[in-house]
Amino acid sequence: MKVGLDFRAVTAAPQSGVARQTLALHECVRQRADTQVLPFTAAPADHPHRGKAVCPVFASPVEGLHRPSERWRFERHFLPEAITVHGIDAYVATVNMGLPIGLTSRQRERTRWVLHLHDVFQLTQRNRHGSFWREKAYRFIDRLSIGHAVGLADAIWVPSDHTAQSVLDLFPQAASRLRVLPNAVPCEAWRCMQHEVFAPPRYWLVVGVREPRKNVPWFVTAWALARRRWPDLIPELVLIGHPDDVPGAPEGVRFVHGIQDAQLASWYRQAERLWHPSLAEGFGLPVVEAAACGTPVASARGSALDEVTPPGAPRFDPRDTDALVALMHDLAQQRRGPADAPDRLQAWARRFDLAAHAQRVDALLQELS
Repeated sequence: MKVGLDFRAVTAAPQSGVARQTLALHECVRQRADTQVLPFTAAPADHPHRGKAVCPVFASPVEGLHRPSERWRFERHFLPEAITVHGIDAYVATVNMGLPIGLTSRQRERTRWVLHLHDVFQLTQRNRHGSFWREKAYRFIDRLSIGHAVGLADAIWVPSDHTAQSVLDLFPQAASRLRVLPNAVPCEAWRCMQHEVFAPPRYWLVVGVREPRKNVPWFVTAWALARRRWPDLIPELVLIGHPDDVPGAPEGVRFVHGIQDAQLASWYRQAERLWHPSLAEGFGLPVVEAAACGTPVASARGSALDEVTPPGAPRFDPRDTDALVALMHDLAQQRRGPADAPDRLQAWARRFDLAAHAQRVDALLQELS
């Protein structure tokens, strides 16, 4: 079996959650018997991915791969012919959309088409696009692109039951093609990665701050209230993200951005606790990554966080400030409870390890063959 894999997320944003999942999928397919995997991507003329992936002749800027014009060039003017030339049996689009446009009926029938749909927040949540009209334009284009991919796909892989239901709410005709493929978290890699970081003696950690659904400004407000009330008890707060995404952050908040996975693993391991206050998640990778590092977590109730939060971990209403402040006080005093034991957390995380992911990928590819 020859599998084509959309590699654009790895080219454009190699440290992103989508890129990590694309790399995990690539590794699982690569190790599968009697299977060849070919990455497909767009890239600048001198990009190293041109040496290991199928790329169009035309060059594309890394920072612009998400733009509609670049997506159209790749998906309409490159992919249909490239997939045919390379005899691809199954092609997996990994960026919530991205299946080819303008296929002939013969091309459509020759290949099995898979949409790896991580979430539908491009259609259901506010996203940062710089202006009101830019946001409206992207919402319209994304609706067309995701709708096209859902219509073409022979199978739609989603990371959680929550995301499956969200897809059904928007595209009820997709019900028979939906399959749950939980995200992969290579537990041993997260435990072993080491990189020196200059961390405070005690700190709480939040990973991912950009999108409004991450709910970080609200969380920072609650943390600041708790810090003023109990200044010697509440730890400092480290946000993995850019300070522009949380303007006006108070004293005691530290931003860390532009880091590699080994650095992130060290921030996880040294944290007293990971907090995940998101209003909506398609999966919730930081929760499982922190657990894989043996770090206690506290997460908001709702969305896919109900599926990935370790049993017994503290939960909170992501809109109730007073309750969160009280929980912060309790957890700062307690530090670790029975559910926070590193071995328990790591045992929970192993259900999302690469071995389990590979078994599920194998079963899903068998369905297509």
